[in-house]
Amino acid sequence: MSQQTNEIYEFGSFHLDRQERLLLREGATISLTPKAFDLLLALIQRHGRLVEKEELFQVVWPDTIVEESNLSSNIALIRKALGDGTNGERYIETVPKRGYRFVAEVWETSRGANEHGTDATFPLNTAPVEIAKPRRRFHPLLWVALVSGLLMVGYFATVRWLAARVSNVVPVTTTAPFTTLPGSEQEPTFSPDGNSIAFTWDGEQGDNTDIYVKQIGNESMLRLTTDPAAEHWPRWSPDGRWIAFIREGGLYLIPSLGGTERKIASLENSSTDWNARMWMPNWTPDSEWLAVMDRSSSAEAFGIWLIARETGEKHKLTAPPLLTDSDRSPAISPDGKTVVFARVSGGVGRLYLVPITGGEPQRLSSDEEVFTTSPTWSPDGRAILLRRDDGIWKAPVTGGKLERIEAARGNYVGFALSRQGNRLAWVQPFNDQNIWRIRLPNPSAPQPPQRPERLLASTRIETGPQYSPDGSKIVFSSDRSCSWEIWVSDSEGQHIVQITSFKRSFCGSPRWSPDGRQLVFDSRAEGSADIWVVSAEGGQPRRMTTEPSEDNVPSWSHDGNWIYFCSDRSGSRQVWKLPAAGGPATQITKQGGFESVEAPDGQWLYYAKARFAPGMWRVPVAGGEETLVLDQHRAGELRFWAVTQQGIYFAAMIENLPNPRLEFFDFATGKVTTALTLEKGMQKQASGLAVSPDGHRLIWSQVDQVGSDIMLMENVRLGQ
Repeated sequence: MSQQTNEIYEFGSFHLDRQERLLLREGATISLTPKAFDLLLALIQRHGRLVEKEELFQVVWPDTIVEESNLSSNIALIRKALGDGTNGERYIETVPKRGYRFVAEVWETSRGANEHGTDATFPLNTAPVEIAKPRRRFHPLLWVALVSGLLMVGYFATVRWLAARVSNVVPVTTTAPFTTLPGSEQEPTFSPDGNSIAFTWDGEQGDNTDIYVKQIGNESMLRLTTDPAAEHWPRWSPDGRWIAFIREGGLYLIPSLGGTERKIASLENSSTDWNARMWMPNWTPDSEWLAVMDRSSSAEAFGIWLIARETGEKHKLTAPPLLTDSDRSPAISPDGKTVVFARVSGGVGRLYLVPITGGEPQRLSSDEEVFTTSPTWSPDGRAILLRRDDGIWKAPVTGGKLERIEAARGNYVGFALSRQGNRLAWVQPFNDQNIWRIRLPNPSAPQPPQRPERLLASTRIETGPQYSPDGSKIVFSSDRSCSWEIWVSDSEGQHIVQITSFKRSFCGSPRWSPDGRQLVFDSRAEGSADIWVVSAEGGQPRRMTTEPSEDNVPSWSHDGNWIYFCSDRSGSRQVWKLPAAGGPATQITKQGGFESVEAPDGQWLYYAKARFAPGMWRVPVAGGEETLVLDQHRAGELRFWAVTQQGIYFAAMIENLPNPRLEFFDFATGKVTTALTLEKGMQKQASGLAVSPDGHRLIWSQVDQVGSDIMLMENVRLGQ
């Protein structure tokens, strides 16, 4: 029999030829656009089942960001081509808010011929039946015996099949909010039986983070802590008796049913809320020890330590090598023999395994992704679960490629897996940052105060906006595609185009070249932070720095010949510059330098000394002494400042004001005046302020809404 290939699908009076990319009705060709043909083929190949919109986007538009209207318009084109009745659901059924289902019966035809010389046609997802050759007739009694035997075999086979079906029914995976409180609920941990979750909540006013326990299916909560200081990272002991957590200065225990807390041990330099978020304790299976990040003195890097629950005795497990920031986020295997942790260097974390008895850590795999959240063991101890920007992935302990947990796609801050492996809890963030605009007053023609207007918005984060040299476009960084990429819009926030498509990388700090034809930005596409250049129209980005150092926050010289950037290649963060055409870099500052911008006249380079450090400095472009320009109202502490010909606009941190104020420092008079008091805050980590070339408009990135809920997924299947 010749080999058969499945290339033609038949339904109704239609034939779809996959190889020739033809749709025929009674021999006549039906015209379809390429994407409409791909969409129809995808639905036919999945006929009879609901195909979610996201799956269709991935199949038909795998490398493109498209609007949902593209999908619905192509469905309409297909229905029109098929003459799909008045209600449009003779062939394609619409499932509101979810997707589509191809409901007509489909037959699949192979191009190969069977042994009789005819084409073999059979229903989709079934196999062609062999045609038996003539055989010698049996005696009638033999026929009776044979039929009886076959009936008995068929009976028992059917019984076994039905029993297997009943025993192997796979419960439906469902997802629903576990908490919907105002503010931020974070850092979930399951009880040993998987029926309760402990988590942190900053309260209705967002002013006090404490630990709470809530049973699944019950809306009442138990509050465990009431201290004014923030608590973080509750972790349930395997015996169910205790919950460990981090509070400024140390590691604590509290009974899981409530009661008196006690401090187990002090932790080095864990006094601030930001640092406390990195400690993440983890229990041994016998509930006797906890693994946590710590160090013996401020002179060494943080490593992984084991701390005894009863005595507070400490044992050092890892000693990070030179130039390593820290070892953090330990997780102990279900059998208690191995610890996985993240080794962070230059802001990039990679996973290592070490025996709990000590030894030389070994890399988990050769994957170069950045890991930002505590790793979690699968219940069988054969894999590590990780969070990435597009969801949760599974890494085999023995090495190999990462495998996505398909049911857990999305943008998560953190997650927890029940010991049974059937429940997954994750933190769903609400960090809605948008770009706003205001028209600046004209001193020569006084106008009434202007109201800010939202210019660029989505449900995700937009930041780092910069006007093009002619003021007609705006470049910005956003995670609206579930990956931090560079985007461009017109000056009114319309006609938005994605410029980069690195995927699962971070791109930020975009700046226009003086001629408006190129964009410079930083990205971790190759692991460490580097400087990249791309055409303002899109295309293949070009990597400008290849040193193992952290190179970021770039900007152009006014003539376009140089690119300034921050680098730690000399051992400390300083401002450097390299030729825009490529070549060796030259160090500019000597006493610290972070974000820098050359003045419009090309005479001075203005810069901040360090991240989150107040003070604006400048140095002559031609070389010379570094001088302080401005330190009023903690200018430069936020990465929100812009240099114009007349002065500097900056975000000021004013005592007793809940949100920053946008102010202007006049070069001529040395005075500071208020441009605008913001109604909401700004993200401290990213840049986000720009002035139009004509000086008439000011744009900035503003945090419009922030918070998080805990989501719960039931009947998780880690193998999918």
